[in-house]
Amino acid sequence: MRETTAWSEGIESALKSVGYEPYRVDKDQHLERIDAKVHAEIDRSTFVVADVTGQRQGVYFEAGYALGQGMPVVWCVREDEIGELHFDTRQFNHVVWREPEDLRCKLAERIAGAIESG
Repeated sequence: MRETTAWSEGIESALKSVGYEPYRVDKDQHLERIDAKVHAEIDRSTFVVADVTGQRQGVYFEAGYALGQGMPVVWCVREDEIGELHFDTRQFNHVVWREPEDLRCKLAERIAGAIESG
């Protein structure tokens, strides 16, 4: 499945390569309300990676929450969906990727350049 590959070979791999521990709430066993769990995990994070490929509303919700908390959001989108970006987020600089390996390289570079350098 392409989404799973984008996560494992793209996002997860990029985060690990620059020294961060990736986390997805849907991979965690818990008994909490999902929105409360998402908020708590975002609050504990240094930044959020929001890959809006597929235009999933939950990703926009999580990114919006992070922005509201003053947290950096690294926006990503697969190249063939750049025209589908929601108008409220088009002004953000997106990591535009073609394949998971491309996502891994570009995302690691963006994190190293924009997050780690402050």
